[in-house]
Amino acid sequence: MPKNQLIEYFFLKKRVPAFLYKYSRLNLIHRRHNTKGDHLTFNYFYQNEILYCLMQFLIDGIKQIISVSDDEAQLLKQLFTEKHIKKGEHFLIEGQVCRSVALIKSGLVRYYINDDGNEGTYYFGSEGDFVCDYESFLPQAPTNKNIQALEDTSLYVISHDGLQQLYKGLKEGERLGRLAIEQIFVHNIQQLSSFYKDSPEVRYQRFLSTYSDISQRVPQYYIASYVGIKPQSLSRIRKRATGQH
Repeated sequence: MPKNQLIEYFFLKKRVPAFLYKYSRLNLIHRRHNTKGDHLTFNYFYQNEILYCLMQFLIDGIKQIISVSDDEAQLLKQLFTEKHIKKGEHFLIEGQVCRSVALIKSGLVRYYINDDGNEGTYYFGSEGDFVCDYESFLPQAPTNKNIQALEDTSLYVISHDGLQQLYKGLKEGERLGRLAIEQIFVHNIQQLSSFYKDSPEVRYQRFLSTYSDISQRVPQYYIASYVGIKPQSLSRIRKRATGQH
C-alpha cells in the first residue's frame, strides 16, 4: 500500500480531525503481518507532530486575513495555545474579565445576555471565527455577557499580554486585531438595529442568511432567542415560510 494511503488509514482509524491529514509529516513506523491479512501497527504518535499540525492550521487561518512571514509564524506559535471547551461549558461568564481572544478551530459558541433569568442570544461563532467580549477585553473590566459552547469546541487562545506582543511583533498585527474586533462589533450593531426596525420574520430570514452554514447545528430555542421571540412563534414562522415554497 502506498505511503500516503497508509497515513490516511491511520487518521481514519484514530479519528483524528481531517485537517491534520493535510498537514501531516508522519512516518510510518512498521507494518505487521498475520494470518488475517495486513494490519497496521504504530509504535507511537509523536506529540510534536500533533503540535505541528495544529499550529500549521492556525497559521494558515491567520494567513487568510493578513500576510505572515516565517519569523512571524514562529511568534504566533509561541503566543497561541490550544484550549478545549465541552458542550455546555463557558468561555466567559458574566462578572468575569475577558482575558483572552480565541480563534475557533472546531465547534460552535453562542453569545448571550442573562436578564433576570431570560437569556437573550445575540451572536454565534463557528470554525474560523474569533471569540471575545471586546467591551471587557480592551479595558480589562468585568463583563455582563456570556459565551457558551453549543458543541465540544477547540480554540486557539492568546492572552491580553500576548496580543500586545503580537501587535509589536507582526507587521500587520494591529490590522489582525482590528479585523477580529470588527467581525463581532459590526454584527452586533446590525443585530441591535434589526430589533428596532425589522419584523420577527425578517430577523429569522437574516439569521438563515447570516448563519446558513450552521443553522442546522443551532437548537431551535437558541434561534428563537436570537430572533427575539418564543420557540412557539418561531415554529409558526417556519411553517409559514415552508408553505410559501
